Amino acid sequence: MPERPDRRPSPSGKRPGWRRPASSSGTPATPPPPAARPAAAPAPTPPDHRSVIDSAVYRDGRRVASPATLAETFRRLREEPDGMAWIGLHRPTETELHSLADEFNLHPLSVEDALEAHQRPKLERYGDTLFVVLRAARYLDAPEEVDFGELHIFVGPDFLITVRHGAAPDLSAVRRRMEAAPELLSLGPEAALYAVVDGYAPVVEGVQNDMDEIETEVFRGDPEVSRRIYELSREMVEFQRATRPLVGMLHNLMAGFAKYGTEEELQRYLRDVADHVTHTSERVDGFRQALTEILTVNATLVSQQQNAEMRALAEAGFEQNEEIKKISSWAAILFAPTLVGTIYGMNFETMPELQWTAGYPFAILLMAVVCVSLYVIFKKRDWL
Repeated sequence: MPERPDRRPSPSGKRPGWRRPASSSGTPATPPPPAARPAAAPAPTPPDHRSVIDSAVYRDGRRVASPATLAETFRRLREEPDGMAWIGLHRPTETELHSLADEFNLHPLSVEDALEAHQRPKLERYGDTLFVVLRAARYLDAPEEVDFGELHIFVGPDFLITVRHGAAPDLSAVRRRMEAAPELLSLGPEAALYAVVDGYAPVVEGVQNDMDEIETEVFRGDPEVSRRIYELSREMVEFQRATRPLVGMLHNLMAGFAKYGTEEELQRYLRDVADHVTHTSERVDGFRQALTEILTVNATLVSQQQNAEMRALAEAGFEQNEEIKKISSWAAILFAPTLVGTIYGMNFETMPELQWTAGYPFAILLMAVVCVSLYVIFKKRDWL
């Protein structure tokens, strides 16, 4: 791991080249005017307690101090010649980031990006400091969805600064994992970068479970599955945007191993995480393709179900129509004798055929002829 010349400790325990009000002769230096005081030296302010999630100084991979403020972290790091600081921030203030920039010589452009957030995943090198932007992800079991956050990482010779915008990722778990393996953490800040990047596996497992559940719901005919497929597809688009750039970023990082003297053991870890990221990116691409196919299958099944329902409705309508035909036919047949009987049943004294001897047989015959004629007609038309 390369060291910056101006960061090596002096015999007095302080790092030369930094803005500290002390003279080289050992006599107290004249305090500079207020306008000339360095940004790293002022007393801690309340935002430290709100934004600094965890701050620690490590030596040989083991935590030796847990400062409560940024100012105290800077002081303890100067007291540890071979120490490394890991500062975890959550949505820090501009003052805090500028104090970090003054202490660790962070490039203004990287500080600006960390303040504004909403950056695309990228890896940039400013001298011997790496600036990495990640789209972190975590799987939430209760709502069964993927939550995305933005993480900015500054990696220097003896410091690691993580600036988190959002709930993801859970860096406390990453820190515990690294502290449980001091031999890995002793390799330097880039080893911690390895652990931060290698955190997509639980998300992939959670998405795989969702995919299995969705397939079951599709063939079970769950009416809400289309919405779930759409929401998971959107999450996979975000997941692709988070993982695809990492492949190129890690390959660029590996390309600088020889130039920046990265230790062989750390190279192995970073190659391993590059393989994991490549595998994750391929899995995410596969998930998105599978969701597209599942959505097509679901649309086909829904269409088939709708066709079956429409066919059943049509058959029911046809059966009802047949019944109506029969009822109408019998109503017409019975209407004919009712009409004749009604006419000749009227109480009028002067009516044709009232005094006719054959009137009654004729009326009965007329009713029978009309009824039989109507029956034959309806039968030929399959109404009966």
